[in-house]
Amino acid sequence: MMRKNILVIGGTGLVGKVILRILEARNPDYNLFVGSRQLGNSDKDLVIDVNSPKTFNTIIHNKIDLIVMCTKDSNNEILQFAVKNKLDYIDITKPTPDLTASYNLVKNVEQINSRIVFSSGWMGGIVGSLINFAEPEKHKIQEVNIYIYYSAKDLAGKSSANFLAENVCKPFIVYRNSQPVKAKHFLDAENFNFSFGIGKRKAYNLDIPDLFILNQIEKIPTVSVKMTYNSKFITNLMGYFQSLKIFNIMFLRERQLLFGSSGNGDQTIFEVVIKTPDKVSKVSLQSSKGQAELTAFSTVLHIEKMLSQTLLNAVYFSHQMHSSEEVYNALNDYSTINIKLS
Repeated sequence: MMRKNILVIGGTGLVGKVILRILEARNPDYNLFVGSRQLGNSDKDLVIDVNSPKTFNTIIHNKIDLIVMCTKDSNNEILQFAVKNKLDYIDITKPTPDLTASYNLVKNVEQINSRIVFSSGWMGGIVGSLINFAEPEKHKIQEVNIYIYYSAKDLAGKSSANFLAENVCKPFIVYRNSQPVKAKHFLDAENFNFSFGIGKRKAYNLDIPDLFILNQIEKIPTVSVKMTYNSKFITNLMGYFQSLKIFNIMFLRERQLLFGSSGNGDQTIFEVVIKTPDKVSKVSLQSSKGQAELTAFSTVLHIEKMLSQTLLNAVYFSHQMHSSEEVYNALNDYSTINIKLS
């Protein structure tokens, strides 16, 4: 079997490093390269600047089979390069506006000669698979509500914090009965009883790509996402700041500092409530090692699937590649992840 050459662009960042660690442990036969703007100290470190396409030649030179995007590529330079050069590609970092732009860019390309995978949903794009596992009769689903417990003590990368800082004042879209409805971060409080000993918390609107994926791709009529922080004080503060329009008068740098605090590690939890005419199901997931570990492990599952011989050339969202049982069982078997179905 030929060794697979995998390039992780943004591999020096928080999630990129964890992806490389898990990949190496599970697949010693993969050949792993790290792409970043600075020159590293080994022959596996490649200089790649997403804003400078002339740096992409090294991808061809090193016979890369799969590009894993863990950094922002607002102009989709790498995506277009992958399509043109028939390279497999997976992106895990796009916020909703960027994801819709990328998807629109490739969905009408006449012939895709590689696997192009968008895995920017929550925690590496596993929500769709968990929904399919909990409710196999997809056509019956009328509503999905996602509740996120986010710890300010968690080790966090810059991208999600920067996204919130840039977009906290802008409306985004949630879906009610297939109608797009404008929403704003940290408004529309709802009390939700979180599992794993967290208890009742006030949760506020949050924009994640699953809103788009579940409604526009999976055709689920009503979709919403709410989040709470581990600190009730921070959660309430964000609600006050939004309702009193304090975010609007802050400088971007101040908002980045506000959202950008990162701790030394803590758990992350999310719960997916699925409603059909007959029943309400719930999937609760806890990652004791936090968001980076869960996102990275989910991404590794997608990479392994992409490099198996079974996947045809096409454009996918990550949950469309797998059977839901595969994903559920892999997550369930991972030592730092706990899943409950109810």
